[in-house]
Amino acid sequence: MGLTSQWTGTGTALVTPFTDDLEVDLKALGDLVEFTIEGGIDYLVVLGTTGETATLDAQEKQAIMRRVSEVNAGRVPLMVGVGSNNTRALLREVEQTDFPDYQGILSVSPYYNRPTQEGIIAHFKALDATTPLPIMVYNVPARTGSNMSVETTITLATECPNIFAIKEACGDLSQLEALIRKAPEDFMVISGDDFTAVPTVALGGQGVVSVLAQGIPSEFSQMMQAGLAKDVPRAESLYAALDPLVRLIFREGNPAGIKALLNLQGICGTQVRLPLLPASPDLQESLSNALAKLRAKVVS
Repeated sequence: MGLTSQWTGTGTALVTPFTDDLEVDLKALGDLVEFTIEGGIDYLVVLGTTGETATLDAQEKQAIMRRVSEVNAGRVPLMVGVGSNNTRALLREVEQTDFPDYQGILSVSPYYNRPTQEGIIAHFKALDATTPLPIMVYNVPARTGSNMSVETTITLATECPNIFAIKEACGDLSQLEALIRKAPEDFMVISGDDFTAVPTVALGGQGVVSVLAQGIPSEFSQMMQAGLAKDVPRAESLYAALDPLVRLIFREGNPAGIKALLNLQGICGTQVRLPLLPASPDLQESLSNALAKLRAKVVS
């Protein structure tokens, strides 16, 4: 399977379920993997922002990677998040980590210390030279404090043999359009936001790494399939039905909202680790009502 076919369509950034005492809930994680694959998700991303990776230790990360791999059993491609604002630490982590059954790396642009565009390029070139695994770089200015310019991404796409894609969460459709237009033919542009998933594929991008998709995998996958088939009116109509949930799951921060949505369906608990807090009762009620309305539309 080529890179384009592996990573086209709907990927989802998995949450990390926790028990009541805030230990990693490996059983619930397995249930989540089954739920997403059965719902038609094309690939899974573990240890991203949605997975609360900043709160996990090295042993927990390895346990999560193993559990997802075991339950997946080769059914869909797997990608693992590996990122840092300390380039030396990132390279050490990559060199010391075993990536069995993982076909790609998702690596966020350095955060907090706000490097120049030249610094971002140097950071990713160092990563590219350290791992043979395909790399999807991740631009998310709202979290990192800096935006990867179109020119920076094109430089990485043309000069780094292992960098094959970007998860673009700039939220700016003009930047997305320029990037898709200027990118090399074999470079993939993937939406990093649920609300830009359909516009991205309509402009010529290849899919999305979604948060919401793990909560309603069948409905979200159908929407993306329509978009990739260039049936944009149908994709937009399907998105309109999902939009209330998109707005709600981020209202009190990620992943509190999506965990609450999963909890409503018996997949995992609502627990998150500090400094995050679980979804409020008000949000949980709103999510329950929105999910019921969506299910009623699907039935009708």
